[in-house]
Amino acid sequence: MIDLSSDTATRPTPAMYKAMVAADTGDEQKRADPTVNALCERVAAMLGKESAVFLPSGVMCNNIGILTQCSRGDEVITAGSAHIANMEGGAPAAIAGVMVRPLDGARGQFTSEQVASAISVSPAKNVANTGLIAIEQTSNRGGGSIWPLETLQDIGQLARGHNISMHMDGARMLNASVATGISPADYAREFDTCWIDLSKGLGCPVGAVLAGSRELIEEAWRWKHRLGGAMRQAGVLAAAGIYALDNHVERMAEDHDNASRLANGLALIDGVTLAAGPPETNMVFLDVSESGISAAYLSKMLLESGISIGVESEYQLRVVTHLDVASGDIPSVIDAVARIVQS
Repeated sequence: MIDLSSDTATRPTPAMYKAMVAADTGDEQKRADPTVNALCERVAAMLGKESAVFLPSGVMCNNIGILTQCSRGDEVITAGSAHIANMEGGAPAAIAGVMVRPLDGARGQFTSEQVASAISVSPAKNVANTGLIAIEQTSNRGGGSIWPLETLQDIGQLARGHNISMHMDGARMLNASVATGISPADYAREFDTCWIDLSKGLGCPVGAVLAGSRELIEEAWRWKHRLGGAMRQAGVLAAAGIYALDNHVERMAEDHDNASRLANGLALIDGVTLAAGPPETNMVFLDVSESGISAAYLSKMLLESGISIGVESEYQLRVVTHLDVASGDIPSVIDAVARIVQS
């Protein structure tokens, strides 16, 4: 099976399994797991933050980022296509009691001018205030697009001027860093909280790490317990993260190259277009509306050929390259799509 449905399809490598088995462990809830502690220190330093906490998922990172920085009834400004707004089961409202104010923009990004127009700091008691600005780097539904550093700096300056916190959903921020050469710390600098996912391009089985100031991360620990995020002897999972940071970051460039080759080949097929333009990282969005077939049909036929891709809408699909997709798989995928569309 060539699984291009998501980079969450990655599986631990044999060497990663060995690192997990050899991990030194302790009670993570008591902060006595040395491998978890080492991972958190590593990520905090990488992101230029004072402290970090290991969590089971990126969704929990987003939840805690909101919970530690917003009051109930606040608004969170984010892209209309953002993961927080669309793919977390309404968690901002259900758990934190906040509202999402979505902003539109090309490839899942908005501008500081849009933020300036959306910010609410009214003293009126019948108006919701802006509690947080959340940015997803890279933008998933923006086609894996990379937020320009200058845009982040402009929005950060605006947020500070209004005393509003900033949160980065950094699920694929390391993809952005590898693609541009801009350090993770530079991308994270404007943000009060920022996290990286271990279970996507890094190839770990589970986990994410949220970083911020010592004060915010202490409060994050409280919410971690409240939300059921304590993991006991979690060093076996943290060891996978450390191994991935040592071995799987720079290799993401291969995923980006594979995505580019895949996009170039698929764009040559009559009836297939690139819905989000040329890929900037590891995602390719396809539009098959001119082919005479639906996205669901193409996905079904590809699955019968041993290829899995994601359906986004009636005529759009998402293809994601990752650790478990080899360079040699790319021509096979292009040929399979061409055969199905042309038939």
